[in-house]
Amino acid sequence: MAALKNTKNFRTLAVLSPTYCPQVNSRRNLNLQEYHSKDLLRKHQVSIQDFRIIDSDLDSKPLSGFKADEYVVKAQILAGGRGKGHFDNGFKGGVHLTKKAEDIMGLAKSMIGHKLITKQTPKEGILVDKVMVAESVNIQRETYFSIVMERSCNGAAIVASPAGGMDIEAVAEKTPQLLKTVPVDIYEGITDKTANEVAEFLEFKGPLKKKCAEEIKKLWELFTKVDATQLEINPLVETDKGEVIAVDAKINFDDNAKFRQEDIFALDDREAADLNLVYIEMDGSIGCMVNGAGLAMATMDIINLNGGRPANFLDLGGGVGQDQVSAAMKILESDPKVKTIFVNVFAVIRLEGTNATEARKILEESKLPLTIINDADEAARTAVKLAQ
Repeated sequence: MAALKNTKNFRTLAVLSPTYCPQVNSRRNLNLQEYHSKDLLRKHQVSIQDFRIIDSDLDSKPLSGFKADEYVVKAQILAGGRGKGHFDNGFKGGVHLTKKAEDIMGLAKSMIGHKLITKQTPKEGILVDKVMVAESVNIQRETYFSIVMERSCNGAAIVASPAGGMDIEAVAEKTPQLLKTVPVDIYEGITDKTANEVAEFLEFKGPLKKKCAEEIKKLWELFTKVDATQLEINPLVETDKGEVIAVDAKINFDDNAKFRQEDIFALDDREAADLNLVYIEMDGSIGCMVNGAGLAMATMDIINLNGGRPANFLDLGGGVGQDQVSAAMKILESDPKVKTIFVNVFAVIRLEGTNATEARKILEESKLPLTIINDADEAARTAVKLAQ
């Protein structure tokens, strides 16, 4: 067993050998780029910032006729922290604001074709092949709105808060009175009454209350039409022009509805899709990488028993190879919730048997901040401690 703490003080890793094999049902969440999510919102008449995409052809034609008082230029990768990141060519920041249309292509050229490195990417960064150019809006107030499949409600529920633009878990913990949960009857949908009550709770006043209620009903229509399991708008904003706009969106989809949503699932940019990895998202801080459903459940159990909470895990499946492990690690590291990565992979990392002594020596001399642990429970306790 081994526990590894990243020198960036951002990630930690724990490794253990095989354990028992109960069963778990797994799924792989579709993961869309930001511009894909915005495009879905736009197609369903949800109010968003106008935007354009520049790709690796570096053709400026998409910008023709696109006018704004200010533009936001954002590198498109599946990782957070873009604004504070840097590129392998020395260019700083994956998010830039400019009031000059003539500056846009120069910014795009500094990003496209280069790797963006943030706190949520692998150390070598992620290659940027697209940049989104959006109309910048002056935000007066930020709110939070989401529709999720909630087990306690036996179906869908609205979760809303007037405190948007921040971690909703922190709002729930520190100011629970600012969080409202409303069950939604799947057949009745979101009624005018419910939409207006939620808009009022979000503190939209006068004409803005009606606009917000309309947006809420459009978001419900999107949620049902695309077979979503989660639709999160954070923030849903009030602008200085009296608009209600969805500035950022996260959408999760029902994997079982793939046959109905082939166009959407074809947009999947995650490497897991090509390597047939199974991704399971949870709400803790310890990411899990396993090979097999039994090991997945056992790994979750041992983490819970030691006071931790799994954030997610990736099932590598059979025939594990270097490409799968590398891709899985990148996916887990891109999740902002993950503070520790716990690896439980049969026959990939196991310091027993032939050449075990030599393997231990290589690890000890690697100059990595590595601790060798020979007990599964102790490895789990170490992972939990490091995640804290």
